Amino acid sequence: MGSLKNLFAINKPKADVNQFQNDEEHKEQIRITYYQSGFGASQKATGTPIVLKACLENVYNSFENQCKNQELEQSKLKQPYKEEKERLNTELKKSETLKGIQEGKVQNYRDKIEDAKKDIVKVKRNPEDFGIDIDKNPKALLYIGLALLLPITIYLFVFYISASYSAFFKIFSDDSLSAAIFDANALTDAFKASWLEGVLTITIPFVFLGLGYLLHMMQKSKSIIDRIKLIGLFIITFSFDGLLAFIIEKKIYDFNRTPSSPDFNFNIAIKEPEFWMIIFAGFVVYLIWGLVFDFIMKEYDNLDKINVFIRSKQEEIKNIFAQKKKVLESIEELTKNIVEINGKIAELQAKIDGFIFPIKEYLHYYSQYKEGWFQAIGTEIALPKKQKDELLTECEAVCQLHLTSLKLNDFQNQNIIFS
Repeated sequence: MGSLKNLFAINKPKADVNQFQNDEEHKEQIRITYYQSGFGASQKATGTPIVLKACLENVYNSFENQCKNQELEQSKLKQPYKEEKERLNTELKKSETLKGIQEGKVQNYRDKIEDAKKDIVKVKRNPEDFGIDIDKNPKALLYIGLALLLPITIYLFVFYISASYSAFFKIFSDDSLSAAIFDANALTDAFKASWLEGVLTITIPFVFLGLGYLLHMMQKSKSIIDRIKLIGLFIITFSFDGLLAFIIEKKIYDFNRTPSSPDFNFNIAIKEPEFWMIIFAGFVVYLIWGLVFDFIMKEYDNLDKINVFIRSKQEEIKNIFAQKKKVLESIEELTKNIVEINGKIAELQAKIDGFIFPIKEYLHYYSQYKEGWFQAIGTEIALPKKQKDELLTECEAVCQLHLTSLKLNDFQNQNIIFS
């Protein structure tokens, strides 16, 4: 067995071109040595199976120790694992770098969300800081305007229902001015007369409110044409009120007329204080309503500017949350990938730190030793044929038990890695 000590001694080639040839010659020398060792050991032990069992164990242990001490060969066997580890380390660095970038994005998104929330709070107090030119406290001014507009609107409804009924349908039986301008039963009497009369009476106030809305819309434009239209609307509205006042005043004049009184005309109307009272009770209040309505709409626009800004910030926050969610999902995937890569690197490092047992090579040398052992039984040991056959059978069983105990009888890999 002393010849086994030099089984794995590798001669260093003097030139690279001779390396392959030298390796082949060296392996052939080792193969012959194994064969001769098996042949000689079998001769000495007369092929005894129990001795074969011990010899095979020694062969395996010797081969294993040689593998552990054979640094160059181990380095060659471990090279694929080292290369795979380097590749995984590169991939790990990329994943960690990308994860750091993604985490920076998440922090940036959080800062943007926080800034947007602060802007929503600040814009209500100082809208001018965000380029919104409006009055302060637009909501309070809006509510004040609505509180004024509502009773004025009710007043205009009552006035124009009564005035239009008095102008178009009422037959005067009282010379009182209050009865001429305000008739508590105007709407009731109009519907009693006919539904068309009632509908006309109740819808006339909407005409004046519509004119007030048009005045507001036209004031938004600064063009000369719209300015002319605005003046035209004022003239039309004033004329309409003047016509109502003229008809009502005529009915009062006719009710109080004497046979010597002249026919009622415009010159007479403008001299009567009741005529101007009717105009101012309607047209002036209507102008006040229009100004208050315009003020309310401006404050609503101011408030809407803030709401538009707030909605834009809320939409911005929503979009940032969606982007942040995607980045967090990618970070989660990167984290899983990093854990997986670290696990693979740890496995590879364990293989690199251990040693690799070349199964195929061992089985090749084992078969040479076995062949030498069996050859010695067949040629050198003097036994009857039957006893030789029985001895060979027993030795074969020992060989199979040896492979089974080492789990080498059904190997699927080229190498076994001992961590």
